[in-house]
Amino acid sequence: MSLIDCTLNLAGLLLWLNWVSPGLDTVVRVSSVSLVGTLSRAADTARPRGKFLLCLLLLVGARALLYWYLGPDAGWTAHLQLGVVAVSFRSDYLGRMFLYSALGMSMTLAAFYLWLLFLSTIHPATPDKDPVQKLIRLHLGRLDHLPLFAKLLVPFLITGLAWLLLQPLFAQMGLVPGLKDRNQLLEQAAVVGAGGYLVWKYLVVGVLVLHVLNTYVYLGNHSFWTFINTTARRLLWPLGWLPLRVGKVDFAPLLLIAAIFLVTEFVVPQAFAWLSARLGF
Repeated sequence: MSLIDCTLNLAGLLLWLNWVSPGLDTVVRVSSVSLVGTLSRAADTARPRGKFLLCLLLLVGARALLYWYLGPDAGWTAHLQLGVVAVSFRSDYLGRMFLYSALGMSMTLAAFYLWLLFLSTIHPATPDKDPVQKLIRLHLGRLDHLPLFAKLLVPFLITGLAWLLLQPLFAQMGLVPGLKDRNQLLEQAAVVGAGGYLVWKYLVVGVLVLHVLNTYVYLGNHSFWTFINTTARRLLWPLGWLPLRVGKVDFAPLLLIAAIFLVTEFVVPQAFAWLSARLGF
């Protein structure tokens, strides 16, 4: 069921990208740098585009019914990961499955744009002639023009605000413990907001893995690989002073991946367990 949920989230993301593509077509059609570009050009002949939004809404509703129908027999409990907090939804409650489906899709879209924001932060001065960066800036719109410090605050603000809005609803539904006062809610929102940066770990690890693959296996000179290699080099820049190269083998990407795994899988959970005992998560 979890695999089905992930697949349907990706399908919803593709439907969303097709719906928002009209304003991007004039530039996107000049490059086939990504699947997004290919989908956008293919969708150019399909009118009206509102059907993609309708299909997305139908997908959100239909999968809620699917989870409600199949989930109890499969013994599946839905988990919504919001920063460092995981909220569980019993699949035998139809209303909760609709809420989970809507929130899960919203979080998928938010994660996608936070990924783009991270890439925009890593490449602040990349010229628009770079096709990948051009797509990123088109999708981000005004967010791409934010100052660096503001871009770095966005994950914290979005995730923290989401907890401020959703925690009272979750508490009313019995999904999370109630609160003593508003200060406790603000403290929880700060912790959850800090956990919002964890969404970037998948992107960073993915870029590093692709960089290592392209380093030792020739995959062509496509602009996509140029962008991946440039991004990886900027991520690895803080480790440049360490003697991590042995012959032609560079161990810096592996060290950074190991560090991310150590922090996100051991340090962060331990820290959150300590905080949750004090803040009543």
